[in-house]
Amino acid sequence: MTLHLIKLCVGADSVEDLQEWVDWRIKTFGEQIHTTRMQPKRGDEIVGEGSLYWVIKGVIQCRQRLIEIRPFTDGEGVSRCDLVLEPVIHRVQPRRKGPFQGWRYLDPKDAPADLSSGATKDLPPELAKELAELGLL
Repeated sequence: MTLHLIKLCVGADSVEDLQEWVDWRIKTFGEQIHTTRMQPKRGDEIVGEGSLYWVIKGVIQCRQRLIEIRPFTDGEGVSRCDLVLEPVIHRVQPRRKGPFQGWRYLDPKDAPADLSSGATKDLPPELAKELAELGLL
């Protein structure tokens, strides 16, 4: 069974902001990675088919497929890991998500569907976000 991660996308105001950051990372480093302090112990259930779902402004709005987890120790001796992400951003059906720290596991049954596969695919992103904030999606 595939497992996912969910994380706050700090500093991004929209999926477009995230896309600009991803584009810059690809252009500058050749890949998109997100460094985190804690390494997922259940990484083998995530890598390949699992995704990192991004919470932007209190709403789960998109996901990126997680293709590799690279553990390392930084210059100060602190264990960390790089989450290597597919540079393609998939919009999902917006869903409110309260604040939390770090990342969390996300069970597939709790993961929002991609917009392309749901009834909200034709809604403008801002309207879909507003409806999700009102609890109507």
